[in-house]
Amino acid sequence: MANNTSFLCAIILFSTIVFLTSSSTAMTTFNVQRYGARGDGKTDSTKPFLTAWTLACGSEAQSMVYIPRGTYLVRNLVFWGPCKNIITFKIDGKLVAPKNYWSIGNSGYWILFAKVNRILVYGGTIDAKGAGYWSCRKKGGHCPQGARSISFSWCNNVLLSGLTSLNSQNLHVTVHHSSNVRIQNIRIRAPSRSPNTDGIIVQSSSGVTISGGVIGTGDDCIALNQGSVNIYIDRVLCGPGHGISIGSLGDHADEEGVNNVTVTNSVFTKTRNGVRIKSWARPSTGFVRNVEFRNLVMRNVGNPLIIDQNYCPSGKGCPNQSSGVKISGVTFANIKGTSTTPIAMKLDCSGSHHCTEITLKNIKLTYMKGATTSYCKNAHGGASGVVVPMNCM
Repeated sequence: MANNTSFLCAIILFSTIVFLTSSSTAMTTFNVQRYGARGDGKTDSTKPFLTAWTLACGSEAQSMVYIPRGTYLVRNLVFWGPCKNIITFKIDGKLVAPKNYWSIGNSGYWILFAKVNRILVYGGTIDAKGAGYWSCRKKGGHCPQGARSISFSWCNNVLLSGLTSLNSQNLHVTVHHSSNVRIQNIRIRAPSRSPNTDGIIVQSSSGVTISGGVIGTGDDCIALNQGSVNIYIDRVLCGPGHGISIGSLGDHADEEGVNNVTVTNSVFTKTRNGVRIKSWARPSTGFVRNVEFRNLVMRNVGNPLIIDQNYCPSGKGCPNQSSGVKISGVTFANIKGTSTTPIAMKLDCSGSHHCTEITLKNIKLTYMKGATTSYCKNAHGGASGVVVPMNCM
């Protein structure tokens, strides 16, 4: 179910992108240098970028905001829509944030596309210079909330292709309240010890395809939060980081569910977790349905397969209730590799809402220091093929 639905969404989105990029209509180009941007890495080019966007967004013709080669210093950039026609945002250069993390850290966003329909973002590098902010966080000092590097909020028909995102203050790419989004051939990098530098976050969005990415961060490579529907993730190289997660869920009592997710043909290397579903142990209306994790390779990964409905990473102030998130229809298939933890498969489900329709198929996970084991609690389902460690449901 998850695979078929997500594949259909991917085909529909691909057709949309082909339509957007193959139109024969002439394109008007707005080069940021024409409006005063300088690629010297020192001159504040925020205003020229916003000027180019305003002109492109207001143009009746298909338009391109063009960033030539060079390094451009920019503060917070909010690109508002709706626009009158298709917009291409082409980066041949590099965008860098100011070294003073307060410059962008108070707004929550560094580069934000909001209420834009039919937007294509190509290439380039963005570097949020997050090291100073991470240091502030680790010292427990007075710090701003931190900025997400590039975000799409209330956007439809989006293509993000070929971007390199470096050293985000906290989150690299976020997709919120959006639909028909394709993220492809993206590179994301932050040190493994950098706090909360998730690679890609999806929330309250539908029809999102993530394909062909290399993601190494200090937190989740990809996290699918409440309201993520029809998600297809393919050919991602994850590591270092915390793996690919659904959740955490159960943040609120009244919460949207996650439905129809496929994660396939991906490799995890030295990550803290592999594929994971996590929820806080408290009441919630949330749910997780129709999820397929398949054709995955684990290379020295902790907790390769995990459902954790008693999620509480700090071990302090844990809810210690029973998770209301209902998990059903989850498949783990064709997964192999090595685990750095003896428990290679942990299915720790809610006492009040057991996990149901869990399927294990062709799993082989080994542990260097002995045999791998599995742990199951309130989990129900079946297994087929060779399953190592042994099915404990």
